[in-house]
Amino acid sequence: MTGVPERPTIYDVAARAGVSITTVSNALNKPQRVGAATLRRVLEVIDELGFTPKADAVSQARRGVGRIGVLAPFSSYASYRGRLVGVLRACEGLAVEVVVFDQPSVAASVSPLLSSLPTTGRLDGMLLMGVPLEDAMARRLVERGLATVLVDSVHRDFTTVNVDDEGGGALVGEFLAERGHREVAYVSEQQRSADYLSPGQLRIRGLVRALGADVRHVTTDNSLSGGRRAAAELIAASAVPDAILAHYDDLAAGLVAGFRAAGLRVPQDVAVVGYDDGTLADALDLTTVRQPFEESGRLAAGLLLERLADPAAAVQHVMLPGQLVVRSTA
Repeated sequence: MTGVPERPTIYDVAARAGVSITTVSNALNKPQRVGAATLRRVLEVIDELGFTPKADAVSQARRGVGRIGVLAPFSSYASYRGRLVGVLRACEGLAVEVVVFDQPSVAASVSPLLSSLPTTGRLDGMLLMGVPLEDAMARRLVERGLATVLVDSVHRDFTTVNVDDEGGGALVGEFLAERGHREVAYVSEQQRSADYLSPGQLRIRGLVRALGADVRHVTTDNSLSGGRRAAAELIAASAVPDAILAHYDDLAAGLVAGFRAAGLRVPQDVAVVGYDDGTLADALDLTTVRQPFEESGRLAAGLLLERLADPAAAVQHVMLPGQLVVRSTA
């Protein structure tokens, strides 16, 4: 491309994008402070120029220590902290630095942080957990040569490690059908983007396949109190189903509490199944689907380290099974 400096600087980026160097700096380091259109323009210019901020300084500061970024909704879902444990154990004793980035919600697909990370030059590889990867972002990762492995997310061009959500939904559906339940609901937060197929949608697909019947989708906020509220609304509408699969264990716990507070018996009047099998499920004797979180994190980190050692390594797609754990709520 004509007019591209041999060694572009932040001043070149700012001039071509028509913004201040402060805006360029924020786009790289604090993207949430930059408007979506401006951020997109700055990142496009960065890609056009091939700009990497202080690449030599970043490289020298690490002194041979590889740096892996892990981006996930850690503050929203405890399950990703379990995956992080697997990542840390896979990297234990290695010359690898693990840097954690939080994206509070995955209900929306746009991530300003994810958009800017590949351009900073601060990472050798990235584990992207539970965050949808759009094609434009995928191209940026490839063009920047940032080795990336997806966990709880899918893209054809990247190595992935997933737990079989559709299979997990089918496990629950078969279990409920065997017990004579026909009217089943799925409770989760509202998905705000239709640009990707979410774990919840896959679980509903598995439920429908196993039950041979439609499943009602009930939305609420993603918390124990959200489960209580969903239970109260179902009771008020005289619309309590035979059984409910909740998107994760906290929601299921709230549903159980809400139904019991209203005098309904669980599982006699309504069966409740959770998802994940965390400590709360064990404490409340909750029927749930166990996911191998630590194993998925460990496998993903191992695959990323292999890709860093051999950038030409073949793309792999690993699918781990869930396990139905039957307790007293269903």
